[in-house]
Amino acid sequence: MRVLLVEDDAMLLDGMRLGLKMHGFQVEAVSLLGDAEPALRATHFDAVVLDIMLPDGSGLDLLRQLRARGDATPVLLLTARDAVEDRVEGLDLGADDYLGKPFDLDEVAARLRAIGRRAQGRPTPQLTWGALVLDPARRDVTLHGSRIALSRREFAVLEVLMERPGVILSREELQERLYGWLDDVESNAIEVHIHKLRHKLGRDAIRTLRGIGYRMGDPLA
Repeated sequence: MRVLLVEDDAMLLDGMRLGLKMHGFQVEAVSLLGDAEPALRATHFDAVVLDIMLPDGSGLDLLRQLRARGDATPVLLLTARDAVEDRVEGLDLGADDYLGKPFDLDEVAARLRAIGRRAQGRPTPQLTWGALVLDPARRDVTLHGSRIALSRREFAVLEVLMERPGVILSREELQERLYGWLDDVESNAIEVHIHKLRHKLGRDAIRTLRGIGYRMGDPLA
């Protein structure tokens, strides 16, 4: 799950970025509205964690702009505990959830997973494809009930593919979901991850459509 974090407190920003990455999120972080807007136009994000009080304006203005142009990217607002009016206004403007400061990072991660599920129309936390089950919260994958050990990148590739198992995703789309702006990505990185996943799950678990991309194979029996 790729997340844009908009927060001006440098210590909080660094802590959240590191903590969310440990929870398996791909996090890009900015501290100004002026940087958040072009980032959202240039890159697909699965969710935005948005502080309301920012040096160059209100996060609610950014939320208003997103919804006005039909951008339905889920937004989790960060507010002061006593800022009831901001929370009400934010929800009415189209925010998906909010958290009051201070907060627990585990709760931030859980709320992001929840709004991600709602955005996909998925009622259950686990992703299931036949006998293959992926649990985003526990960072756990099982096949026929047996746990499969995956690296962080392998898990991320599989999660993206299982979120929309019938959709073909190009190498570029997968790279965008998995890697940050400043990551040094080798040209064959996605192919390497796919190869390793097939070795662990079976060669037919993921299909390659030459010149187009990848999707999940038939549900694993």
